[in-house]
Amino acid sequence: MSQIFVTRRYRFCAAHRLHTDLLSPEENWAAFGKCNNANGHGHNYVVLVTIRAGTAESSTNLDSLDRLVTDTVIERFDHQDLNSDPAFSALTTTGENLVAVIWDILNPLLPAGRLDKVGVIETRDNYFEYTGAR
Repeated sequence: MSQIFVTRRYRFCAAHRLHTDLLSPEENWAAFGKCNNANGHGHNYVVLVTIRAGTAESSTNLDSLDRLVTDTVIERFDHQDLNSDPAFSALTTTGENLVAVIWDILNPLLPAGRLDKVGVIETRDNYFEYTGAR
């Protein structure tokens, strides 16, 4: 049976500092360069959420998906310092970790198997994608 996927695009702006207490200041600078600046820096993030919509004969309530993502992801992270978010208390705020955190927020709130992937565009050149444990 054929499967339809729908991808919705969302945006938020947030600051962060790439840093880990597991490394010395010199090692942090070597690993993260200017992104380790003590004052942090910001990005205009784009989040792509892809869900399994079903078949061509079924429809998807995109308004519900939009409300869910806005209420749980966008409002949580928009104009915030990601380093202050509890999800990053033991994680470095890399794009890889951010995309996995967003997956972990959304996946339990959607019907089982509905979330296909989450993508995060951090910069013109950096895109991260996560499909969960498969």
